Amino acid sequence: MLPVRRNYNQTWMPDIFNDFFDNTWMERPKATAPAINVLETPEAYQLELAAPGMTKSDFDVHLDEQGDLVINMEKKSDNKKEHEKGHYVRREFSYTKFQQTMLLPDDTDREAISAKVENGVLTVNLPKIKKVEPENTKKQITVE
Repeated sequence: MLPVRRNYNQTWMPDIFNDFFDNTWMERPKATAPAINVLETPEAYQLELAAPGMTKSDFDVHLDEQGDLVINMEKKSDNKKEHEKGHYVRREFSYTKFQQTMLLPDDTDREAISAKVENGVLTVNLPKIKKVEPENTKKQITVE
């Protein structure tokens, strides 16, 4: 049975929704940072950040003055916009703002970093600096 608050100045419908959605027994979800995966291959590091519903215009990815990777994510939504056939009684679909700064490994090629958003995932490709191996050529030295 739903808890019901009696308020005779309004209709019963809003009271039921208020009691059901706005009370202490139903815990509100805690705001958390998006999940991040980091994959290392011999050629690169690949960072994946869960970003459902986000588009490329919701992101700002850059290197700061110290050369660290900074990911800013902000969903710009119009909270004043109402649903066509009604209004929201409770609205929690908001993932407003997130910022993450990551120290990059020393072998990251900072000039070749790229990023893309696809299917709700931001992928940042961090290529490694290609090591130039010294040639192993044998050189004969003449003894005189």
